[in-house]
Amino acid sequence: MVTILSQISILGHGLAAALFAALTIWQFQRKTERNRTQQSLVLALAFTSFWALSIAVEGAFSPISNFAESLRNMGWLIFMFVLLRVGEGRHQPTAVNIIYFALAFVLIGQIVVDSLIPIFTGSPRLASMAAYTSLVLRMLFAVGALVLVHNLYSISAPETRGGIRLPMAALAAIWTYDLNLFTITYLTQQFSLELTAMRGPAMACIAPILALASVRNTEWRLKLSRSVAFRSLSLVAIGGYLLMMIVIATALQIIGGDYARLAQISFLFGTSIAALLLLPSGKFRAWFKVKLAKNFFQHRYDYRAEWIRFTDTIGRPGSDSAPFHERVVKAIADITESPAGILLMPDDAGRLTLQSRWNWPTIHVPSRACTTGTVPFFEETGHIIEFDALRADKVDQIDASAIPEWMTNDPQTWAAVPLVHFDRLAGIVLLARPRINRTLDWEDLDMLRVVGRQVASYLAEARSQESLSEAQRFDEFNRRMAFVMHDIKNLVSQLSLLARNAKRHADNPEFQADMIATLQDSAGKMNGLLERLSQHNKAKPEEPKPVKVAALLQSIIEKKRLLHAIESAQIDDLTAMADRTRVDQILGHLIQNAIDASTDGQPILINARRRDLSVAIEVLDRGVGMSSEFIRSQLFKPFASSKDGGFGIGAFEARSLAMAMNGRLEVESKEGAGSRFTLILPLASHLADDEIVNERVA
Repeated sequence: MVTILSQISILGHGLAAALFAALTIWQFQRKTERNRTQQSLVLALAFTSFWALSIAVEGAFSPISNFAESLRNMGWLIFMFVLLRVGEGRHQPTAVNIIYFALAFVLIGQIVVDSLIPIFTGSPRLASMAAYTSLVLRMLFAVGALVLVHNLYSISAPETRGGIRLPMAALAAIWTYDLNLFTITYLTQQFSLELTAMRGPAMACIAPILALASVRNTEWRLKLSRSVAFRSLSLVAIGGYLLMMIVIATALQIIGGDYARLAQISFLFGTSIAALLLLPSGKFRAWFKVKLAKNFFQHRYDYRAEWIRFTDTIGRPGSDSAPFHERVVKAIADITESPAGILLMPDDAGRLTLQSRWNWPTIHVPSRACTTGTVPFFEETGHIIEFDALRADKVDQIDASAIPEWMTNDPQTWAAVPLVHFDRLAGIVLLARPRINRTLDWEDLDMLRVVGRQVASYLAEARSQESLSEAQRFDEFNRRMAFVMHDIKNLVSQLSLLARNAKRHADNPEFQADMIATLQDSAGKMNGLLERLSQHNKAKPEEPKPVKVAALLQSIIEKKRLLHAIESAQIDDLTAMADRTRVDQILGHLIQNAIDASTDGQPILINARRRDLSVAIEVLDRGVGMSSEFIRSQLFKPFASSKDGGFGIGAFEARSLAMAMNGRLEVESKEGAGSRFTLILPLASHLADDEIVNERVA
């Protein structure tokens, strides 16, 4: 058995020496600018290779092996010290610097004590005391090194932790193995031959991890997130681990008999496998973070780090970044580690609609995402809703009727954060349930309330910028229209002159008559267009009055049938309160859009029916249709068009004219299946016969 362990030790340490030597040479010859961090890394790798080689040649307990182990630890200590010194951020925490000096002092003492052991060979008592002191110093260094690794990782900024995660994990594995070895040796008063032999293969497994870290990072750097005080949690954790090791190892030594050593190795292997299974788990990390924040820290959040992450997420530049409204959801969700969320924002009518999703494709949001009391409730109270408490009827100050049922019915909805800007609701962020379910405490509520106000200001600013951009584009459009009007006026004057000259100089009286009629009709239409544009610019629309819908639609259908096939399935004899000219203009836009979207032979359907206290005029086509994203974000925006060369004014102007008559415009569409536009106008409840007659005469 001893011979087999000796062979494993020689082969394992020899392999580790070869791997670390190859890694040293490769790192030294890399075609990168050699900085202090890389120089210290090469030194640490070389010392590790020398240590493994000395054990393979001289044995694990020789003086040169003990000295090489001290050199190895010194090399990695220098590497971590340089990594901290060249890092970005504030000055290094004093407590971490103290750990460095304490570990350096322990290493120097260890070298001195190891050098005294051969001198005391003639005195067994002094030699035993020196060996015991050397063992205690090695245990102290392993504990201090693990504390240092923990603190270096904890004080680094989140954006740089990915670069140092692998080397820190490798160093933690090295000193965790040493701590187990020295602890068992201290308890049993003899070196564990099995753990000593397996030390070489374990180091050989660590070499590829460091190689992978070198490939992924050409330059390791550490950026401090803040100047933190030394956290006692690492000492508590390692102290608890030592106590557990003492209890378990002593129990195994007493109970296990001849199999105690095997039980100790099995325990070490089992805990390592458990750590490999649990630590990569996102759910375990979330649970562990909640427990740490709850039991070991005064505050849940590192406010400086959270605020930096929040502003970076909101203002992330670049074409590859997510859309602005999606970044808004992510910035709030990251605070509570929620995996998904949606953003609801008021439309022009003040109703909440879905604006953006982030990692939440399964939640169904209806077209009317709020009740009549939702917006007033959040504007008056600004309450952050915790849905678990709402479902359990544990909240008294919340009006349940103001919360839509689709929110409470979905079990994944966890919290609703209102975004209030100067007592106006700019939106609501709905967060999905985090991996580890928990209740919101006062610190969560304060954090979300402050962030909600900040996000609301961002949304208000974005909307103001959008309105300003639209106003600027309208100003440019008006300037272009002024030139167009001037050209049309000149053309009308020329056509009028031509018509007058044709009356005097035509040779063929019949042809001349037809030409005169055509020219006069064209001139009349152009003058009418000029008049409409001028009236629209003056913004003095007439007051709505009773209009017979059936007669109006029939006249429009007769005129448009020359351009495209139009059918009507149901046109009720209804009277709406509207302006005939504006209704004609709205339907002209809608029918023309339907014609442009349809192919030849596909008729357009026009219906008119009563809907409650309104008149619903439908324009239905079976053309190319529109996507829901285009309808939500672009259809009613000026200068946004799905047609090549389109101005994007028709739908915007149609909705504006409908709203001016106390009506509205609804749209349903599906790509490849066509579109349905519905003009909703108020129904005239009382009619005067003379008004209807006068309208018909006019």
